[in-house]
Amino acid sequence: MKLLRATACAAVFGTAALFASLSPLAAQDLAPNARRATLAVSGEGTASAVPDRATLTSGVVSEGKTAREALDANSAAVATMIAAIKAAGVEARDVSTSGFSVQPQYAPQKKEGDPLRIASYQVTNSVTVRLRDLGRLGDLLDQLVTNGANQINGLAFDLAEPGKLEDAARAEAVKDARHQAEIIAGAAGVRLVRVVSINSDAAPQPMPRMMMAARAEKMDSVPVEAGETQVRAGVTVVYEIEPL
Repeated sequence: MKLLRATACAAVFGTAALFASLSPLAAQDLAPNARRATLAVSGEGTASAVPDRATLTSGVVSEGKTAREALDANSAAVATMIAAIKAAGVEARDVSTSGFSVQPQYAPQKKEGDPLRIASYQVTNSVTVRLRDLGRLGDLLDQLVTNGANQINGLAFDLAEPGKLEDAARAEAVKDARHQAEIIAGAAGVRLVRVVSINSDAAPQPMPRMMMAARAEKMDSVPVEAGETQVRAGVTVVYEIEPL
């Protein structure tokens, strides 16, 4: 019995000696419930750049007494429009058909209950164009209308390589989070120990501005303004903190 007590005492003494020999931080790591408090802050950063390409959708709407008549007229007009697009320096890989439809157009009913009567057919054919040289945008818009396009919409500006802009926005967001954490920690009487976790996201947010001439007189090209493309990034940083 005395031997058992002596062994137990030796084990307890050995454990105490082990804890005494460890550094304060290492001893804390061995204690499962000894965890520092944390501080979570959100930061935001933005970066802007002038866009270097544009995307738009252009189309032709044609009508005819028969579907065949409407289709023939539309196909000829679209072929002319596509030729003008390529003549403006747009590569074939940047031109794609994005919509096609044939729809009957009904005559108005003379009185309620009259059967519907097809008066004509409408054919719509549209293409999406990506322009990699914004200096040609005004001329392209002018040429589209001159060569048969009667629908232009969806004009948007963006960057061919937004990665660097996103990186800059993320860096600004982390700096903002650190700044906020230091202010909060100083006011609370604690200090930042280390970063526990970081969650981030970034998405391009284009802010295009476009101006088109409202007057009918002849102009060399359609005036446009690309504005800026802005990337906004948000981060949430969790810091470990301890009293000063």
